[in-house]
Amino acid sequence: MEQALSLEGGQTTLIAITIALTVLGLAALAMAVFWRPRWRVGYGLMYMFVLGLFAMAWYADWNSTRTYTAYQSEFATEGAVSGSEVTDADTNFDRTLTVVAFQWGFAFITDDNEISRNAAIVKPGEKVLFKIVSNDVIHGFNIPVASITAEIDPVELRQVWIRTPDEPGKYLIQCVNYCGVGHAQMKAWLVVEDEEEEETAELTSGDNTNGA
Repeated sequence: MEQALSLEGGQTTLIAITIALTVLGLAALAMAVFWRPRWRVGYGLMYMFVLGLFAMAWYADWNSTRTYTAYQSEFATEGAVSGSEVTDADTNFDRTLTVVAFQWGFAFITDDNEISRNAAIVKPGEKVLFKIVSNDVIHGFNIPVASITAEIDPVELRQVWIRTPDEPGKYLIQCVNYCGVGHAQMKAWLVVEDEEEEETAELTSGDNTNGA
């Protein structure tokens, strides 16, 4: 979980297809200009190319809509799920994470000085305090599922809190302030671990150790 953002996904697929079509297009152009006898693209191939472009546009729109809907969906819980103000009297947090925002990513540090890049690992239903700093430029810290957004100035410490979803899974964390050429890729995950699966894994690990 050190690197929660993998190279898999719809965006990567579209980039790979775009690169492949670009290479094929340049190769076809070179063949049409330099190959003897002169090579011409057939109408059937041109129709397939145009249909491929339409298919890519449809897939990009469908995948973006599906992803946006999932990120914006609210989780069911009682009471407030986030807050942008933290006072000295607020001490009833289940977990505290120090967040270092940088170009272009997030590092999450626990009270035990364990660091996870681009993954805030929590339990279901926890009240989590984020202490956020920036080590370069102004960044944004946004968790759509908790409806919380904060602007992080390089010279200030910003504190926000959220109530984590009861449903295990990965929820988007993103920068919403333009911070340079890599801004679009400045994302992380709020990873809500399944407690039952973790307990089962620990028991299984213990059985294997005892049986060794």
